[in-house]
Amino acid sequence: MSSRLIMAKTKQSLSLITLLPEDVIIDILGRIPRCDYPTLSLVSKHFRSLVASRELYARRSLLGCTEHCLYVVLYNNEIGEGQWYILRRKANSNRRLVFIPLLPVMPYGGSFVAVGSRIHVFGGFNSKDIALSIDCRSHTVQTLPSMLVAMSDTIANIIDGRICVVGNYEWKKMMLVFNTETQIWESELINLEIELGYIRSRSVVMADKIYTRDYDYSFVYDPKKSKWERDEMLNSKKWKYACVVDDVLYYHDWHENEIRAYDPKQKCWSVTVRYGGKLVLFFNKVEEKTYEIWCAEISLEGRQGLKIWGQIQWCDQ
Repeated sequence: MSSRLIMAKTKQSLSLITLLPEDVIIDILGRIPRCDYPTLSLVSKHFRSLVASRELYARRSLLGCTEHCLYVVLYNNEIGEGQWYILRRKANSNRRLVFIPLLPVMPYGGSFVAVGSRIHVFGGFNSKDIALSIDCRSHTVQTLPSMLVAMSDTIANIIDGRICVVGNYEWKKMMLVFNTETQIWESELINLEIELGYIRSRSVVMADKIYTRDYDYSFVYDPKKSKWERDEMLNSKKWKYACVVDDVLYYHDWHENEIRAYDPKQKCWSVTVRYGGKLVLFFNKVEEKTYEIWCAEISLEGRQGLKIWGQIQWCDQ
């Protein structure tokens, strides 16, 4: 079948769909995989509006079609810029990272935080006051108000709808707060009054507190009390590139090749991962002139005590 005939049939099908009641259209779109939504948003302004609508995602929830999508930024160190990719399943059930051409390049050194169906981006080595919001439903970008001051080596965490952006300003660790409801920066520039080294890859939020570490020590910051504390048990491991699920920290200990978890309530470490959920792990493999990126999904099962048993569901290049 020729490409012209296929395009003609596609246009005819879409024109027929638009004649249906909007509730029926939303019901149809709700059954389509989310990874196809950016393509659908290019069909027309009406489709773009539907793809970004709350009604569509409410319908997906009722239909049991809720999906979680994994976004990745891969940086080219030679030019200092990163490009967006999304993890998708291929026809043969393997997974691969697919380039997203609709999204702009990302400055090196920026910080990212997920807020619902959006990813907020703050700062970067060449654009230290930049603030963006990426709509993952339509792969469109909204420019947010610039940060009040330009900060380097930023990290971003969200607590109760407020994004705390920490970075270097005039040789001090400072914090700005962005309100996701009002979409404005709070006027106060907060001096954290602590000497911290490099923390970009070492910061998470658990129980509304910021846990971070530099090269030597681990610290806990309570934004409500503006108070710093030391956590000696957390400091016993040189954790970095961590994630948090259900207020438990997880990271890959590459020295021991183990996945470890830290529970701040129990004040203990264990060789485990997230409770009752799944973990996606990226790792690289270098062979002569090739550099391969691999990805694995691990499902978990709780056993006796604090032990969690993991099983690899898939591992693809």
